[in-house]
Amino acid sequence: MTGNESGLHAIESASIDELRSLQLERLKKTLNHVYENSPVYKAKFDQHGVHPDDLKTLEDLSKFPMTTKADLRDNYPFGMFCVPMEKVVRIHASSGTTGKPTVVGYTQEDIDIWADVVARSIYAAGGRPKDKVHIAYGYGLFTGGLGAHYGAERLGCAVIPMSGGQTAKQVQLIKDFDPDIIMVTPSYMLNIADEFARQGLDPDSLSLRTGIFGAEPWTEAMRTEMQRRLSMDAVDIYGLSEVMGPGVASECIETKDGPTIWEDHFYPEIIDPVTGEVLPDGEEGELVFTSLTKTAMPVIRYRTRDLTKLLPGTARTMRRMGKITGRSDDMLIIRGVNVFPTQIEEQICQLEGLSPHYQIEISKRGNMDSVNIQVEQSHDAGSKDPSYLGNELSKLIKTYIGISAAVEVTAPNSLPRSEGKAKRVIDNR
Repeated sequence: MTGNESGLHAIESASIDELRSLQLERLKKTLNHVYENSPVYKAKFDQHGVHPDDLKTLEDLSKFPMTTKADLRDNYPFGMFCVPMEKVVRIHASSGTTGKPTVVGYTQEDIDIWADVVARSIYAAGGRPKDKVHIAYGYGLFTGGLGAHYGAERLGCAVIPMSGGQTAKQVQLIKDFDPDIIMVTPSYMLNIADEFARQGLDPDSLSLRTGIFGAEPWTEAMRTEMQRRLSMDAVDIYGLSEVMGPGVASECIETKDGPTIWEDHFYPEIIDPVTGEVLPDGEEGELVFTSLTKTAMPVIRYRTRDLTKLLPGTARTMRRMGKITGRSDDMLIIRGVNVFPTQIEEQICQLEGLSPHYQIEISKRGNMDSVNIQVEQSHDAGSKDPSYLGNELSKLIKTYIGISAAVEVTAPNSLPRSEGKAKRVIDNR
């Protein structure tokens, strides 16, 4: 796991030239592997008029076709695998909210690399072998629970494999087992925080010092709110099952300035989501990943649909991702205005007296889009009038996002709770 006295793997502090050389070597190997072992990729490359030998520099990757979730669904369940089934030791799948789930497979070497990058991520977030890690991601076909579990064990931590749900029991175990770190979706961490408040627990009296939050976009405003409420560091981890699972990128606790991409295993690009053109670092667009070390199911230029930008490395040599502003397929067009749920969340977090539990409902009123937002009043709102808070939020949304929205401020604990990824939007149009 580690490669020098600082506890970092050597490549984390290598020169950019060393990193780029390693990436090029691994990329050539991966392109040859998929061309020789995947009928799907061979057909895509041939149809596109490219061959692995056409890759002379990292920039040449832009000549190759992109992979989408539709490719995985069209080849369901195992058509994207590049090794015989006897070499596959694990199968995961996405939730499949629309149509068939996307299926991914892992060789033992893939599982070992995955554990390594998650261990590296936990270390970057401040975790150390002596720590206890409470895992409240769901276990099962979803990659979150087992990905976090094997990574924490690889680092040498004591794992508490709680999984999601049973919120009162989550709190009991946190109180009794004294974990140092919790790994969970940010929306479910808010549920746990509410349970702390319900039981009259002071977060300062608990052992948790770091939350490693992933599996859904969350804002800087949400980070500020969670750190205030929970008296611990809130650190972002990023991943997606099609590329590996959690651990593709992680924030470093000393900077908390966007997840560092573990570029020795995952090569990032930013593209214009409409034209597919590769954009320079610093420009916002859609994040695309090519896996560099996966064997069972490598992905070439996989379109994540996540909107972000690439930034220079700070705590590590590798580049960082900016906070994800939304997903190109989650963007709402409301009366001609492009809106992401995270933009509304940011405004909610600006107002004292509101909690980050909310739901956006969109419907048609005649030919016009109608937006209704339900948001909970916070437990510590005191005497603040709900109608006043609703009017203030409506003004902020109109000023900073440019849409009109009817806001209803509801009582604490009145909205549906998620035990995993929160469902923020109901679009009835």
